Amino acid sequence: MWPNAEHEQTVPLLRVADLRVEFDTARGTVEAVNDIGFEVSAEQTVAIVGESGSGKSVTALAVLQLLDGGRIANGQIVWDGQDLSAVDKSRMRGIRGEDIAMIFQDPMTSLDPLYSIGDQIVEAIRLHRKISKTEARDRAVELLGQVGIPDARTRLRAYPHELSGGQRQRVMIAIALACAPRLLIADEPTTALDVTIEAQVLELIRDLQRQYQMALVLVTHDMGVVAEMADWVVVCYAGQVVEQGPAGKLLTDPQHPYTEALLTAIPTPETDKSQPLGAIGGAVPALHEMPPGCRFQPRCRHAWQDCTQPPPVVRLDGGRSSRCWLRAPAPTESRRAEPEQELA
Repeated sequence: MWPNAEHEQTVPLLRVADLRVEFDTARGTVEAVNDIGFEVSAEQTVAIVGESGSGKSVTALAVLQLLDGGRIANGQIVWDGQDLSAVDKSRMRGIRGEDIAMIFQDPMTSLDPLYSIGDQIVEAIRLHRKISKTEARDRAVELLGQVGIPDARTRLRAYPHELSGGQRQRVMIAIALACAPRLLIADEPTTALDVTIEAQVLELIRDLQRQYQMALVLVTHDMGVVAEMADWVVVCYAGQVVEQGPAGKLLTDPQHPYTEALLTAIPTPETDKSQPLGAIGGAVPALHEMPPGCRFQPRCRHAWQDCTQPPPVVRLDGGRSSRCWLRAPAPTESRRAEPEQELA
């Protein structure tokens, strides 16, 4: 269980605890995520970060019970006091869109090419609201205006292929906001966009979050986006949370070698342009080839003999947590001195 001191005084909207998700493959059953835990409070922005294959998107899909071929093998996903992993399909359909909404990675594949964007927004509204089609279309026009699409009433008749990438992403945001959810999950919402449009979409999400007073879970691999948007950061690697804490502290003083390595790979105005950027050697291990002990150990420059054993989750100051032997409270002789000094 991952502690979060900042959330202890209030009941969080969403609490994920000890989550394990499994998939059956030709090579046997594999764990896509294992022991994932975090909390989201009202109007808070929580960023889940990590490389591809770290379990970010699977965690987000598990919250909404949208796992394709996967299953929740252990843990709890508690929404407003109710464990979503135990509710039936009918109840879950009522929660999706109404209470928790999601912006998916690629709007071109998430939007149905056979239906106009107006029909798709209207469907999302009428699924949860007992209103006429005319009222729903008026609401759709209002939503398109809110997300910055001009001539909204005319655009209702457009099909996804007639819109630009940025406009399709705005339509996805409009669908997600159709019923004013209390929690919005944004899974890599700017991956397919250029830098200029990315900035506009992020600013739009931030403005709408304030307007609707929503909590936001932002799934991303972009630490620059995290620095701009997040209150709390959950760092994932190979299906596990390796560190989490307040964004300001985590980004300026990382307590896990993986977080440190991610930040080193980001150019800043102070970066020495004559030197190559930092890089993490190797790759995230395949799900069926997890190393023993610490999963980051084969790529970690601080690794030593203790890392062949599973590291403990260590609680640090300010509610922070780190899954690393470097932060264990009573270091053995094998991990004194040099690695600890190097990271501190």
